[in-house]
Order: sequence, then structure tokens, then C-alpha cells
Amino acid sequence: MTNLTDLGVRELRDGVRAGTFSAREVADAHIVAVSKAKQLNAFLVETPDHAIAAANEADAARAAGETLKPLAGVPIGMKDLFCTKGVQSAAASHILEGFKPEYESTVSQKLWDAGAGMLGKLNMDQFAMGSSNETSYFGNVISPWRRADGGNAPLAPGGSSGGSSASIAARLCPAATGTDTGGSIRQPAAFTGIAGIKPTYGRCSRWGIIAFASSLDQAGPMARDVRDCAIMLEAMSGFDPKDSTSLELDVPKWEAGLNASLAGKRIGIPKEYRVDGMPAEIEALWQQGIDWVKDAGAEVVEVSLPHTKYALPAYYIIAPAEASSNLARYDGVRYGLRDLPEGANLQEMYAATRAAGFGAEVKRRILIGTYVLSAGFYDAYYTQAQKVRTLIARDFDRAWETCDLLLTPTAPSAAFALGEKSADPIAMYLNDVFTVPSSLAGLPAMSVPGGLDKAGLPLGLQVIGKALDEQGVLDACLAIEERAGFTARPDAWW
Repeated sequence: MTNLTDLGVRELRDGVRAGTFSAREVADAHIVAVSKAKQLNAFLVETPDHAIAAANEADAARAAGETLKPLAGVPIGMKDLFCTKGVQSAAASHILEGFKPEYESTVSQKLWDAGAGMLGKLNMDQFAMGSSNETSYFGNVISPWRRADGGNAPLAPGGSSGGSSASIAARLCPAATGTDTGGSIRQPAAFTGIAGIKPTYGRCSRWGIIAFASSLDQAGPMARDVRDCAIMLEAMSGFDPKDSTSLELDVPKWEAGLNASLAGKRIGIPKEYRVDGMPAEIEALWQQGIDWVKDAGAEVVEVSLPHTKYALPAYYIIAPAEASSNLARYDGVRYGLRDLPEGANLQEMYAATRAAGFGAEVKRRILIGTYVLSAGFYDAYYTQAQKVRTLIARDFDRAWETCDLLLTPTAPSAAFALGEKSADPIAMYLNDVFTVPSSLAGLPAMSVPGGLDKAGLPLGLQVIGKALDEQGVLDACLAIEERAGFTARPDAWW
């Protein structure tokens, strides 16, 4: 029998439906894989019982001749930012360690309703703040990839969805949920040679997702290829009355609509994304991507997004400001960690709890956010950043007058070694230089693997689309995927 952990979402779904193998066999194979890969530190909590229960339900339904659910027989990983009823949901933070919600996030409930099973909760940067998965209270995730040039330093899997990306690349699960605030689905996908899409803001409900920056946070799927992402996204999306930012729209049939022909499409190449110091390999991959979309029938045009250079500064004002507000709820009173020094008053308990519970990066962003929201600096920083955000959105609107989609690199480099950039926050923040603008504008964007660098590490290409044009983004990424023929995978050194 084929190694079941080598199969993707579609292959597992179709195989269970056809009776080629049972859902229980699939679940058992992945449970064993997870148990053997603890060195990667990708899973914070393992939930084999959940995966087995979903598999048994799928097998029973098939035996009874019932129509199987869309994701029946597919076990997945769940990023620790999603609240899961009765299962620790800590956002990889000490302050929420041991917190077991009495409710289920809307996205995870949709996936369970679609028949998926949960293998466990995936490690991540604490409160989704980071680009390398080094800020987790529970230790960093290690990428399953290694450099082929003799360098054997452990590599970052990207962040904040590093547990998701590493577990998929390592064949521990066929797909996983991620969240993307400024690139936290796309950058880790690029680092580990998988696909990941951030849909239009509002496509997936934020209810039950532990908040970082509410006007930016968006859930999305990560999987091994474009079609699997489309299947997952259909199950995750949909209107939710519990989320005031949820879009009241029908969910398109993205998988059925996939079409790798780009005939009649105009693909924009933003000149401002050719940043100083960009490695020649990234430039070469970008040109290769341009050639691929031309081969698929697209017309390529140069476009300008003049306010791109202000996107990162604006993002690192807006996101910390919202984080400062959102994380004020963690005070040691209602739930989570409580640090109560002997003889301490209420204010001292607040301070002690937050000092002990939050990591250094979270504290840094709370301080930045509190500063820019303070009375003397609100207009000078926060208001100005929001104006810049509007200008960035207008840049995209103007670009759509001459093109249908944009093609860019996903990240400015391949995966870097753990510890290589952790001492320099600015260098770490620059990892999001290509992903932040579309997040500020709330646009759908996807990363798809395009090739390997000279050290044998994955590099990704990003497609950005108009609001609600996930189909266009998926189609363009499918065209690139078919031409790239990316089949590389990490050696199972763990």
C-alpha cells in the first residue's frame, strides 16, 4: 500500500470514498508519524482520540452507504491560535497555558462539520507575533529542511504558523490551519515548500481565534498543493453572525472552478517590489515565474504601487496598537496565569502576571502599541499609519485598472538558521516586506513553491488578487505549480 502520509487532502478524501483504504488506517498512519517526530516540536498537544473518532464516523458512514462529508477521512493539524473545546488553546503563550475553552472556534467547527479529524494543536510564535517560530513559550519549531551545502544548522520554519508549515512539509499531516496578519501563512509556506493562502479579509470567521490585530487577522489553509488549499478553504469559509467583520456571501466552489489557463489575464509586476539587496536567486525565480504565467497565456504588465515602502512602518504601528488593546484582557483575574506575590495589591498582581506570562516579543509589541496610542502620539503615529494604509489600498485599486493579479516573491530569502535574526527585531520584521501590503489592503494572496535555492532550500512565489477573487489567485498559482513541477521534500532526519 502507498505510504498514507505521503498523500494529500484530495488523495486521502478520494481514497476513503473509493474504499482504497479506510479512514481509520489514514488516521493511525498520521498519529504514528506525529509521535515519531517530536524532535520537530511542531505539536503542542496531540489529540489522537479526536482523529480516530472522526475516522470511525467516516468509515461507519461509508459502510452504511451514506454520502461522505467533504473532508471525511482527512486528519489535519490545528494552529494553537484557534480555540478548540476542551483542548488547550494557549496561543503558545505561558499566560494561557492550561486554558481549555468551553467553546469551539467557528473555523475549527466548520472543519469538524466537514468530517475532518484533529491530530493536535500546532506550535506557533506566541500570540502570532514572530516570523521564525522562536517566540513560542514552548520552544521553537525546527524546520524539517536542512541545507544541502553542508551547513547543518537547524532552520526556522517561518512564522507565526511555523508548526503548521513544518508538520505539512514533514508529512505529519496533509493540511493545517494557519492565520495571517502580515504574512504568517505565506512566509512559512515559502520557507518549507508548501502552499498557503490568505483569503480576503472576512472570508473566514475570526470568532474563536485568539486575537492579535483584529483588522488584519485572517484564517486560511496550508497544504501541499493548490488544489488541497482550495478544498480546505471551501470548508473553512462562510458567513458567521458572531463575527461583525464576516462577509455575508456564499462560498464559491473553488476546487471545481480551478483552471490553470491564464488566457486573457493580465499579471502585474510591481516595480517597487524589486528591493535593494534582494538576492539574485529571488530575482531569478521571480523572472521564472513571469515566464511561467506568460506560458499559461497571461499578458504581463509592469505596475506601480508607490506607497509600498511605507507598508512595513505602517504595519508595525497598526498591528502593535491593536495588540496592545487586545492583550489588555490578560490580567490574571478571569482566566489563564495568575502571579500573585505575597502581599501584592491588584495593580501589582496585574504587573506580575503580565511580566511572567508574556514573552519578550509580545511585551515589545505591547509597549510599541501603547506608546503610539498614547495621548501625545496618537495623531503623530497611529492616525498617520491609518492614512498610509488607505493610500496603500488605493495603490492596489489603481493597479487593478491595468491588471487582474499581481506576481511577486513571497519572502526576501530562503529559510534562515534559528537564532540568526532573533537578536535584531528589524531584520526579522523585514521578512514580511512582500506580504504586508496585501494584508493592509485585506486582499487575497497565496504562496506556492517555485524552486530551490543553491543550498537546496525552498523558495516561494506570491500571487495577489482583487478582493474576493480567490479563484483567480488559486488559478494563477495552479498554473505556476504545474510549470514549476516542485516535488522536493525534506529528508526524514528526525
